[in-house]
Amino acid sequence: MPLVDLRPQATRRDPQALLKHLQSFELDLRFSAGIWFFSPAGSRFHERYGPARDIEQRLEIAARLASYGLTGLEAHYPNEINEDNIETWKKFSAATGIRVITVIPLLFWDEQFEWGSLSNPLKQPRQVALERTKRALALNKQLDTDFAIVWPGIDGYENPFGVDFVALRDRFADGLAEALDAVPGVRIAFEPKPYEPRGHILYGTTPEGLLLAQRVERQLRHPENRKLLDEGHALVGLNPEIGHVLMGFEDLAYAYSWPLSEGRLAHTHCNSQPLGNYDQDLNVGAVAPEQLEALLYTLKMYGYRGYFGLDINPERMPVDTALRISMDALRAANDRINELDHEAILYAQMNPDKARGWLEAYLVRARAPHPDRLPPLLKPR
Repeated sequence: MPLVDLRPQATRRDPQALLKHLQSFELDLRFSAGIWFFSPAGSRFHERYGPARDIEQRLEIAARLASYGLTGLEAHYPNEINEDNIETWKKFSAATGIRVITVIPLLFWDEQFEWGSLSNPLKQPRQVALERTKRALALNKQLDTDFAIVWPGIDGYENPFGVDFVALRDRFADGLAEALDAVPGVRIAFEPKPYEPRGHILYGTTPEGLLLAQRVERQLRHPENRKLLDEGHALVGLNPEIGHVLMGFEDLAYAYSWPLSEGRLAHTHCNSQPLGNYDQDLNVGAVAPEQLEALLYTLKMYGYRGYFGLDINPERMPVDTALRISMDALRAANDRINELDHEAILYAQMNPDKARGWLEAYLVRARAPHPDRLPPLLKPR
C-alpha cells in the first residue's frame, strides 16, 4: 500500500469552496483501538480489576467488535506484537478484516529506559531504544500499516536546574531521523503529551510536535524519503490525543487544526478528559461533548480521512462495552455536526459584526432535545 496521502488536508478554501466542501464531505468513521487496554491494568494506587488477558484472549474480544465497527488495531512492539507472534496477528486480520494499522515501539516501560529512550544521555540504553524503533518500523513495513505511532513518555525531566534541554531534544530528533532513514518509506505519527509519567515530557504540546516533525524531516537523507518529501508528503505526522491536548490546556479544535494545516494529521486518539488533571482516558463523550463536536467540525472542514483511534482506560466496565459507548458517541456527534446549517455558520464566521451571538444561540437550539420549545431563531443577515 502506498503512503496514505495527507496532502489534501492542507488545502486552503475560500468561503464559497468551503461551503461546498462542508455540504458534500462527511467524515468516514473508521474505528481503531489499542490492544493494550483490552486487558485490565493495575496502577500504583490499586490492583487490577479482573484477571489479565493474553494477546489471544484480547483478540477474541476485538473479533466480536468487528460487526460493530472496529476495523483497526494498534499494538506495541515487542510486548504485544513481535516477530514470534506475527502469524497470530496475520491470521486474526485475515479472519476478521480488522487491520493492524500501527506497530508502536515501546519506548517508556523498560527499566533500562529510566533516564529516557532516544533522548537518553547513556549510550547503551539509547542504542537499545534506537534499534527497537528500527525493528518496529520494519514490522510496520512488513504488515503494510499506515504509520508508526511514537510516544516519548519517559523522555523528559522533573527538576529543570542544570538540564541541557537542547541536547535532550537533539538526541531524540536525531534518533527518529536515523530510524526513518534505516527503514525508508514509513511514516511516524508522533503523539505529544505534556506530562505523566515524567514531570515534563519532551515535545509535549501540539506546536512542539510540529517543530519536531519539521526538524526530523530536514535531517532525512535516504533517497526514498527525500523523494516522498519532495512530492509534498509528510513523513513525520502527528497523532494528537484528546486527553493529552486537554492536559496541556490546549483547545481541541484549534490544536488539531495545526497538523491539518500542514497535511500532518496522520491519526487521532479519542477519549475524554477534564481540563488539565491526570491522564484519565475516559470514554469518548463522557466529558465536554461540545468540545468533541467542535473538534469533529474542524476535522470535517479540513477533510480528515483517517481512522478514529480509541485510547481509553475502562477500569470499571467491560472493555467491549466501553468501546461501543465510545463509537456511538462519535457517531452521534458526527450526525449532529452534519445536520448543521453550514451556510449560516460560515456567514456568521465571515460577518461577525452582523451575527453577534447568533452562533451561540443556534448551537443551543441544535443541542436542545425540543428546540421547538424555544423562540425561533432567524438566520443571520
